[in-house]
Amino acid sequence: MKKGVLSLALAMVFGVAMATEPTVGDKKEVKTESSTITWKAYKVTGSHYGTVNLKSGSLIFDGDKLTGGEFEADMTSLVALDLEGESKGKLEGHLKSEDFFSTEKYTSSKLVFTKVKSTGKNAYEVTGDLTIKGITKPVTFDVSVYGSKATASVKVDRTAYDIKYGSGSFFENLGDKTIYDEFDLVVDLEF
Repeated sequence: MKKGVLSLALAMVFGVAMATEPTVGDKKEVKTESSTITWKAYKVTGSHYGTVNLKSGSLIFDGDKLTGGEFEADMTSLVALDLEGESKGKLEGHLKSEDFFSTEKYTSSKLVFTKVKSTGKNAYEVTGDLTIKGITKPVTFDVSVYGSKATASVKVDRTAYDIKYGSGSFFENLGDKTIYDEFDLVVDLEF
């Protein structure tokens, strides 16, 4: 139940041609109501998944090339979608607690693009600063842009953000209670 290490932090994303620093260009606001951030976290005995809401976000383009972006996720909106009833409530409460994302204190997570590199038609490798629980670390991920939509998948190591609960990297003899350090974010954006 506690697995959902999803730091949804926000995993949003996108980049641009060649390795370039994000530049000011055509800024396109993301439609938060039709964009989604889905998390999936893994443990020895299975996995959990859910969503977190996008609070705000924008992508920057130079012509049709992605050059930058910035996103903020509402960590208080974190929910599990694979459980119901009491189990759902317990997992969500645990993920929002001090053991994981401390959402009462850290109500949002943020991602700011720092480098964008084109890797093919409509494809980019993006590096950005991801802030979760007040800790900022670099992450690199792939982004695809088609028309007014963008998609990205981000793998996040929760322990880099001081989320160590149930981690086999820090605690011994957890057995089937072990929660893996990495979780996935899949971001689908409309702008």
